[in-house]
Amino acid sequence: MSQSLLRGLDLLAELARQPATLDELASRAAVHKTTVMRLLHDLEDRRFVFRDAGQRYRLGSKLFELSGRALEQRDIRSVARPHLTALNEVTGHTIHLADLEGGEVVYIDKFESRHQVRMYSRIGLTAALHSAAVSKVLLADLPRERREEIAANIDYVKATENTLDSPRALLAELDRVAAQGWAHDDCEHEPLVHCIAAPIRDASGAVVAAASTSVPTMLLNTEGLMALLPGLKASTDKISHDLGYHPSKGKHHD
Repeated sequence: MSQSLLRGLDLLAELARQPATLDELASRAAVHKTTVMRLLHDLEDRRFVFRDAGQRYRLGSKLFELSGRALEQRDIRSVARPHLTALNEVTGHTIHLADLEGGEVVYIDKFESRHQVRMYSRIGLTAALHSAAVSKVLLADLPRERREEIAANIDYVKATENTLDSPRALLAELDRVAAQGWAHDDCEHEPLVHCIAAPIRDASGAVVAAASTSVPTMLLNTEGLMALLPGLKASTDKISHDLGYHPSKGKHHD
């Protein structure tokens, strides 16, 4: 890689930390000020940087354009797959990946359990909005008004005796999920199967998918299931990082 390219990248890295003047950048560089000036002029010509009214250099619109295109090209399934494959290999349990499509939560990937007991779910099927852990994670990130709208229009079919059965119960559960950062399906979606789910965020901080670990109760009790939560969250955090998410820049809404 050419020295000019490396130096230009170093300047962009400096400006990613904070805006700076020519003198400030030159004082941190290992080259002469005239070289820094020349590189900045080239970057400015191509809109990678610009100077504000205070003569401080800042990252330019071309960088944001390129970063947006890069993220658009990164399919969530392809980004998530190596991390969820590794999680599946470690735990041996069923792993799901789901996203919110319109008003439905859809399974977009699945990693089968190594145990003889298998889940009926498959890629393309929808998950119940009021009971599946992945649904709770995805709905919990929506603005409150949208949560209330969805909750009011759900047909609260009770799949098991534990299934939430009212908008009030679901909204209270979504508040808990938003506060704790993960969701629990306590045999609410399927009899004798419980599940935990965690969010996957993109660069904006929005939850764009959810991953879950599902286990028959005959294999693990609640305590055993919860012991899998740190590993699940570590995996979803890695996926979010690969999608450009940084916790300090997370999204906030009422």
